[in-house]
Amino acid sequence: MRGSGTLINTVLVIAGSGLGVLVGDRIPERMRTTLLQVIGLVTVALGVSDAIDTRNMVFPLVGMALGALLGEALRIEDRLEALGAFLQKRFDRGATAVQIVGDSSGIEPTNERNFVKGFVTASALYCIGPLTVLGAIEDASGDTPQLYIIKGLLDGFVSIMFAATYGIGVAFSALSVLVVQGGLTLGGTGLDALLDDRMRTELFAAGGLAVIGIGLNLLQVTRIRLANLLPGLVLTPILVAVFAV
Repeated sequence: MRGSGTLINTVLVIAGSGLGVLVGDRIPERMRTTLLQVIGLVTVALGVSDAIDTRNMVFPLVGMALGALLGEALRIEDRLEALGAFLQKRFDRGATAVQIVGDSSGIEPTNERNFVKGFVTASALYCIGPLTVLGAIEDASGDTPQLYIIKGLLDGFVSIMFAATYGIGVAFSALSVLVVQGGLTLGGTGLDALLDDRMRTELFAAGGLAVIGIGLNLLQVTRIRLANLLPGLVLTPILVAVFAV
């Protein structure tokens, strides 16, 4: 059935998140931290493997740079975080933990910070990468959605670890999966016809750079506003179509 892969991926993220919330308290903090670091390292490695396949790094570089400027102008990250905060207030009203953060100017609910971080981080990880695009093309064909089943199993496992650390906010990233992958699946046939091999290569390389950023954030090496990089994934293949010879 067309779109079944997206539904499977969405359900597996929810199931993994639920399991992570249930077992999270039973996993010592040091183990959760180490497992999250392992996921960060693997994420960086996956991003590098995609990025180095580029035939000309200028295309993903310029595409992602222009995309980042556009994303900052549109404040995509801020809007995504605001959505996460809205979902937290709407569906996680029972939490009460509060701690002082930053300077002495105010307080921030610990659970709200974790909810938003889990939602944004998981959404970025699950919706960026070659499997998201290639899986949509396969899912649109009506064939057995093998790529999205594989991706769903991976996302489900990661959701266990994320939810054990960040809480129920990770489960709401399933909404991002449903919207992004569902939208791509609806246009999957046209997307396949629109992208040639060179455009796919540079698109995946640009996605690889974004995935590296996700890994660096998980490792707490830096703080990259990942959602603001998303326009670069659209601009990169356009640049290839216009300038590649």
